[in-house]
Amino acid sequence: MIGANDLLPVAHTQKPYGVRGELLLLFRRSEYAELDADYYFLEIDAIPVPFRVEEFTFVTDTTARVKLEDVDDEQTAARFSRLEVLLPRELVLSAGEQEDTDWRFFLGFTVTDQHGKTLGVIEEVDDATINVLFIVREDDKEHLIPATDDFIAAVDERSRILEMYLPEGLIEE
Repeated sequence: MIGANDLLPVAHTQKPYGVRGELLLLFRRSEYAELDADYYFLEIDAIPVPFRVEEFTFVTDTTARVKLEDVDDEQTAARFSRLEVLLPRELVLSAGEQEDTDWRFFLGFTVTDQHGKTLGVIEEVDDATINVLFIVREDDKEHLIPATDDFIAAVDERSRILEMYLPEGLIEE
């Protein structure tokens, strides 16, 4: 069974397109639009639900019209608008051989500092500005940590642990 940590967000559904049940998808990166996926997972009520792709037509390099199986009219398609679109982590990472790092790879990783202290789990990546941030949460604490190779000391993919060397004062106690 596929878990939420096995999937990465690649797009959002937009409004329905036409009367055949097509949806417009807005991809986060053009590389994600080019992935050859038989299924997309739509996040419905925080549960990833798979849908087989029947047709896929590029509109721009980051936008496509997609016809999903069993979505055959505009009313049904409207129920699936404004949802997160997910793909398996392995498929997304295969497209990640580009120059810049896709920091979403680290979603779900536990962050520890250079002293071995657990800071929490990376629940979000804020890439709205040029300075990308990991949003790390543990219980009622939230830490904003710059996502930069300079701070990463070690990555344990099997245990999903990201060890970071953080400057003094970055994380307040």
